Amino acid sequence: MQYRIGDKVRFLDEPGGGEIVKIIDNKMVKIQTEDGFELPVLISDIIPDYRYKSNSNKNSNKQSENSPDNKKANVEVNIPEESITSISTWKTPKEKPGIYLAFEPQDQQWLLTGKLEIFLINHTHFDILYNLFLERNGQITGIDYGSVPPDSKISLALIEKDDIELWNKGIIQLMFHPEQSNTLFLPVHSDFNIKTSRFFKEGSYIDNTLTNSKALISIISLISSLQKANTGYNAGKSNHSATISKASEKKELPFIEKYKTRQGEAVVDLHIAEIIDNIAGLNSQDMLKIQLNHFKKALESAISNDYHKVTFIHGVGNGTLKNEIVKEIKIYELLESKQAAISKFGVGALDVIIKDNFD
Repeated sequence: MQYRIGDKVRFLDEPGGGEIVKIIDNKMVKIQTEDGFELPVLISDIIPDYRYKSNSNKNSNKQSENSPDNKKANVEVNIPEESITSISTWKTPKEKPGIYLAFEPQDQQWLLTGKLEIFLINHTHFDILYNLFLERNGQITGIDYGSVPPDSKISLALIEKDDIELWNKGIIQLMFHPEQSNTLFLPVHSDFNIKTSRFFKEGSYIDNTLTNSKALISIISLISSLQKANTGYNAGKSNHSATISKASEKKELPFIEKYKTRQGEAVVDLHIAEIIDNIAGLNSQDMLKIQLNHFKKALESAISNDYHKVTFIHGVGNGTLKNEIVKEIKIYELLESKQAAISKFGVGALDVIIKDNFD
């Protein structure tokens, strides 16, 4: 992040903040605190305070508000407008629609040295609202919040490689805002935890069409994994309209229905190739997140639609997916799991019994 004299900032590890009154060098600035004291602070220990804007930013925002072309880019939560850019102006991104976190080396010739620019990427046709929290030493710190227009990305920070451990673990919360839609989605709460060692391997930085450069990409949430909200938008409409809506709802089968094998039973294959068509650019953690989201979606659908047994094929592998599934099952009081029939599925499947749905 490039700071200027007069910028308002907050401290990353403790309450309070102030105004930058001097740029000491490329790693340190002098801040006048809210109590009137001046002290030198490392740039890595501060973040912008978006509650404030310079007068020039305010004037430019007023102009953009009056411009029809810029209404989408005008965010109301005081994020500097110049930090939001289009994903791609010359071709359609190949990645699946969703929300991504990207770490882009500033110098593409030297991927393992120099600074990293961190982007939150909105590859959907929704406006999104986001909250960003970083986790350090067991403490959660609120870092940023704001909105990003459809098919756009926002620059969250420009950091030194030495500071990556401050930014590789945290939480992103999302809400999706359509201008007009019959479908609303539930908010997303997504943890991210990227191993520090990945940032020092050239193979981690891949060509992609979200940044149009080499970057380390982490999936926060794919549109295909979002859960729909029960909107009840028929309330107050005429009986005729309600009837049409109910008829259309019946055509949309429950998610678990496509895996149904017999009455009250289903088999869901969690191999990544059975869930998505293209795994290019995904690491093992990304794929695990997709598999777990698919598992949860199928399980919730089975519970709400009176299924009493679902067999989840997790494969053999190193046991990570199976262990995560077992952890999830323990959250529910009326679920139990057991080894699925070896003669039919081998050792790579679990039967999940929904006791509350037995007659």
